[in-house]
Amino acid sequence: MVLALGLKRGCLHVGDRRAGIISVDEGQAEAAYSLGMTRLQTMRRIVLPQAMRVILPPTGTRPSRCSRRTSLAYVVAGSDLLSASENIAGRELRADTLLIVASIWYLAITSVLYAAQYYLERYFARGSSREPPPDAATANSARGFSKCQS
Repeated sequence: MVLALGLKRGCLHVGDRRAGIISVDEGQAEAAYSLGMTRLQTMRRIVLPQAMRVILPPTGTRPSRCSRRTSLAYVVAGSDLLSASENIAGRELRADTLLIVASIWYLAITSVLYAAQYYLERYFARGSSREPPPDAATANSARGFSKCQS
């Protein structure tokens, strides 16, 4: 079961990375080659930083999806957090407390993952959405200059 989930997740990650690299315009790589960069330098300095904006969102949501799916897969395969808490609850006869603890653990794990994803996405989104520079008339009027100086 672990091997199957790992292979599925690996295939999804490869597809995400491929889509991210393809999303970068070919002109970016051509410009880097014209500057004399090698293929490795082009990938590391030009293509991958731009591709990360496309790669991160699906990659960041996969761990939480995987944790939910593995908690459903315990019926077939074995132990995870939820099944371990149910096993202990069967011995201790305190199912409500242990299920609450398991849900708090799931909440903590997914919250940390989502927070990390938020900061990574914000880091790699730098420079992708800029406001256009103000035109000269707007900039001068904001500074108190008019078109006609007396």
